Amino acid sequence: MDMAIEAQFHVLAVDDNLIDRKLIEKLLKTSSFQVTAVDSGSKALEFLGLQEEEQRNHHPQEMEVNLIITDYSMPGMTGYDLLRKIKESSSLKDIPVVIMSSENIPSRINRCLEEGAEDFFLKPVQLSDVSKLRPHLLRRKAEEEEEKPKRNIRKRKTIEESLTHMLMEDLDKFISIEDIFGELNYEFSHKRWKFGS
Repeated sequence: MDMAIEAQFHVLAVDDNLIDRKLIEKLLKTSSFQVTAVDSGSKALEFLGLQEEEQRNHHPQEMEVNLIITDYSMPGMTGYDLLRKIKESSSLKDIPVVIMSSENIPSRINRCLEEGAEDFFLKPVQLSDVSKLRPHLLRRKAEEEEEKPKRNIRKRKTIEESLTHMLMEDLDKFISIEDIFGELNYEFSHKRWKFGS
């Protein structure tokens, strides 16, 4: 049952070091995750469709990324830079991000966690570390399921408000036409009465 649940999750692994990248890929696959591995932050953004909008069309819905695990120290764009870009994106900010590093620097760890990282793993990453990913993914899935009815209620409320607004506008128009006809009718009958006398 657990294996079937985990198999639904797709993890994007980002590491410029080939050996480390192959290791994390193997650990994730051993834990029944679907894995896409890239060697830089820019390639991760490209895969996510953040660099070029048309890239999104290249990835069908089943390729949706459920979690990103990235090395901290990479040339060009660091894992911290990648984390910030993801958290600044309205379409990607809810994807959990986990940072990996071979250096145990508390200020670096705290900075990443404050910026929105779900966790921070020290290298070499172990199978026990990978098992910690599952609660993040299940919690996110539960939040999404919980959010669905709220989204539907918000959507229905917006539609109701829109319809009410349209009806009120139509009613205002109708009332103003009624007023005009009423005034004309009054003037006409009043003048006719005066004229008749």
